[in-house]
Amino acid sequence: MKKHLTIALVAHDQRKADMVSWAKYNAELLSQHHLVCTGTTGGLIKKAFDELGIQADITCMNSGPMGGDAEIAAMVVRHEIDLAVFLIDDLNPQPHEADIQMLLRQCRLHNVPIACNRVSADLMISSSLWDDADYSPAAQTYVKFDR
Repeated sequence: MKKHLTIALVAHDQRKADMVSWAKYNAELLSQHHLVCTGTTGGLIKKAFDELGIQADITCMNSGPMGGDAEIAAMVVRHEIDLAVFLIDDLNPQPHEADIQMLLRQCRLHNVPIACNRVSADLMISSSLWDDADYSPAAQTYVKFDR
């Protein structure tokens, strides 16, 4: 991949092991980019990369319940995030559900690809479109469709 991306990595507690496993599997590729993580997830990824001997540019925000999801959503709004991987625990209620929904909504509104499972994360991160200089995503439009 030629383009240097800023990739957000977020995982709920019950999905952190999946995120660390995914990050380790993709460590060589991820280490070529700037990673922005919620606090605990970022700490776990840093530790896993250290154990692999891989240097990476990782910025840790607050933990999700302490505002980390909202901080990353703000970065999406400022066009500072190119791709987000958010492994959500759909089986347990989250006390910061409003922040979770805000992050998902801002990614949709600002045309930021967001993967919510490992398969979609693999497909998105390995897309050849990241290297295509001629590819430019179409702008989002919100106009009423008249029939």
